[in-house]
Amino acid sequence: MDDQHVLTWPAEPLEVGPLAERLHVIPGSGDYQDLVTLAREAQALAAPKACYRLAYIDDRGDDHVVVDGVTFSSRILRVNLEDSHRLFAEVATCGVEVDAWAHGLQDILWQFWAEAIKESFLRQARNALRKEQERVYGLRRTSTMAPGSLADWPIQQQRPLFQLLGDVEGAIGVRLSSSMLMSPNKSVSGVRFETETDFVSCSLCPREVCPGRRQAYDRELYARRYREG
Repeated sequence: MDDQHVLTWPAEPLEVGPLAERLHVIPGSGDYQDLVTLAREAQALAAPKACYRLAYIDDRGDDHVVVDGVTFSSRILRVNLEDSHRLFAEVATCGVEVDAWAHGLQDILWQFWAEAIKESFLRQARNALRKEQERVYGLRRTSTMAPGSLADWPIQQQRPLFQLLGDVEGAIGVRLSSSMLMSPNKSVSGVRFETETDFVSCSLCPREVCPGRRQAYDRELYARRYREG
């Protein structure tokens, strides 16, 4: 098993214009000036972070895989890893610094805006992590899966993922609650793997209303690719 890699980047400047558009804040208004002030405050202390570990597949069952001695229970993950011999366990976060700043805000509207600001820094961390892995390992075509994104790989599988990664809280400040939710809340976890077949969890999720949907639901996909036998 590879060592845990910890990455921290200086926060990139936030573009307030697109942020204001997403939040329906009118340029030139008093609210817009407040948003600019908040963005500057967050920018001054934000430190997006990520950690990852390259791990190798030891064994496969019908509905599980064993990765460096850690078992992940998921038929879909097992099939997706059919032609892979390794994966990258990873966590990315907006950072504890900007999360603590957001918790200190008293105005409810500002708290709402702060969540969007934190999301922007999380996006920076995810993009930088992907670029780092592409640079170091020459990754080209990859897909990801996250515990809790599908019923087949429930959020309880956060526990073995964090076990595989090691001390995530000590490395980048992300901790798991008893219900397997992450803090800071603007954090993401999962596995990345090389593949010749593109996979997006959305294609297997029937939820009709989802602001984060990246691909249409394919009601035939599970039977076509993942059903046993």
